Amino acid sequence: MCGIVGIIGSAPVIADNPDSRSWAASETCRGLLTLQHRGQDSAGILSYDTVDGRFHGEKQKGLITSVFTKDILEKLKGDMAIAHTRYVTTGSDDNTNLQPIVTGIPYGIGMVHNGNILNYHELRKSLHEKRGIQLITNNDVELILALWCQNMIKSGLSSFSFRESADALKDVFETLKGAWSVTGIIAGKGLFAFRDPMGIRPLAIGKRISGGKTSFCITSETVAMNFLGYEFIRDVYPGEFIFIDIDGQFHNTIIRKEKSHTPCMFEWVYFSGAESEFEGKSVYSARLALGKLLALKIKKYISENRISPDVVVPVPDTSRTAAIGVAEHLGLPYREALIKNRYVYRSFILGSQEKREKAVELKLSPVKSEIRGKNILLVDDSIVRGTTSKKIINLLKRYGALEVTLASTCPPIRFPCFYGIDFPSREELIASRKDVSEIANAINAREVIYMDETNLMEALGRNNLCMACLNNKYPTDIKEGENFASMRKIETTSSQESV
Repeated sequence: MCGIVGIIGSAPVIADNPDSRSWAASETCRGLLTLQHRGQDSAGILSYDTVDGRFHGEKQKGLITSVFTKDILEKLKGDMAIAHTRYVTTGSDDNTNLQPIVTGIPYGIGMVHNGNILNYHELRKSLHEKRGIQLITNNDVELILALWCQNMIKSGLSSFSFRESADALKDVFETLKGAWSVTGIIAGKGLFAFRDPMGIRPLAIGKRISGGKTSFCITSETVAMNFLGYEFIRDVYPGEFIFIDIDGQFHNTIIRKEKSHTPCMFEWVYFSGAESEFEGKSVYSARLALGKLLALKIKKYISENRISPDVVVPVPDTSRTAAIGVAEHLGLPYREALIKNRYVYRSFILGSQEKREKAVELKLSPVKSEIRGKNILLVDDSIVRGTTSKKIINLLKRYGALEVTLASTCPPIRFPCFYGIDFPSREELIASRKDVSEIANAINAREVIYMDETNLMEALGRNNLCMACLNNKYPTDIKEGENFASMRKIETTSSQESV
C-alpha cells in the first residue's frame, strides 16, 4: 500500500511563485503530504521539464517533510511530475527500491505504483531467463515498467503512440496477477495512469481550470486533489489506461474488463483518510455507518449482561469516527482516553512486529482521569495480529481500567492479503488460529465483538468487495501466494537484521 500523485498542465494563476518552473513538483509534494498515512518508509518525486528536455528526481528514505526541502523542490523543474510515498510490501526498504522508477528506453518513462504483483518473483525469474533482462531493484513497479517497455520495443515503437502503447499494455495486463494502480510520465509527451481489471486499489482523476489554464491530477485519494484545488472527475475505471498529453487532451481506453469490480474493503475500514471518497462512498460516512451497525451487536452483549461499559474509547485515529457512531447509538459517553503522539509513525504499516509494538508505547498517552475505575468499550478498526491490541488493553488496565471490551469494525481477518496490505502469511493472523473467546483471552479483553460481513457490506453500500482476507474468496489467481508469502518473510527478516 502506497500513496501516489501525478500532476500535468499549466501553473495555477494564483500561486506563491506562478513563474516557478518547479510548480508541478511542488504540487505533487503538497498533495503527497495528505497521503502520508499510506506510507512512511520513503518518499520520491520525479518531474520532467520540456524546456531542458530532462527528468529531475529526488527520493530518500523517511517522511515527506524530511525528504523535500524548499531547495530540493526548486531543482525539480517541469510542468509534469509524479510522487510516491512508500509502505513496503514487496522488496526491502533499501535505497535501490525507492520510487519513482525511471527508464530511458524506449523514450523515457517514469512510473509509481500502489499495490502488489503476486507473481512478481516468478515473472522476474522469467524475464531474466527468457529475455535476458536483469532488473536492478526488488520493487514490482520496475517489473511493470520493464514488461511494458519490452512490449513497445518488440512492436517497433520509435515514438510514443497512445493506441500502440495501449496495445503493448494488453499483454502486461494478461501477465500480471494482483492489484496495481499506476501513474507515470512520458518524456515530452504527457501523464498516464492505469488500474488493474478488478479495481482493487484506488485511483482517482481531478481537473482544475484557473484563469483559462487547465491542469490534471491523478492520485490514490481524493483528499489530495481537494487540498490542491482540483475538482474530482471520477475514479479511474478498472482495467482502464488513461493518457493526458501536454496540450491537455484526454485519451482513454479499457485494456481489459472483468465481470466483477471488487475494490478493497480495507480502504474504507482503515487505510484511506476519513476525508476521502472511494468508489463514490465517503470514507467518513462509511465509518459512521460501521459504528452504528457495530453498536447493534454490542447492545446484545449489554442486554445479556455480558458487558456493562461506562465509556466508549477509540483507538486513535482511524477508529475515532466509528467510535462516535457507537457512542451515539448506545447512549454512552465518548471519551478520548488515549491521546496520539502525531510525531510517531502509523504503527500498522511499519515493517516489523517489533517496530509496531515499540510504536504503540510511544504513540499513545493515556488520560488517567478518563480511565481509572471505568469499564471501557474500546473501538478499533480491525484486529490483525492481536499483539498491538493486547498492548493497548494492558496499558488501559495499568492506568486503572476495571475491564476492557474490544469491538472491531472489521470482521475477523483469517486469510492473507496479497494485494498491498502487509499480512501475506496466515500464520501471523490471530483469528486464523483462535476463536473469539480465545482471542479475548489472548489479548486480555473481557469480550471481543466483531462486525460481521453482511453488516460490513451494508455499511459500505455494496456487496462486490474484495474481502478475501475475511472469507478466502480471492478475486484473482493466487497460486503463487505461498511463494510470495515465503519470499516476503525472507525480505522482512533480512530488513530487520540490517537495522
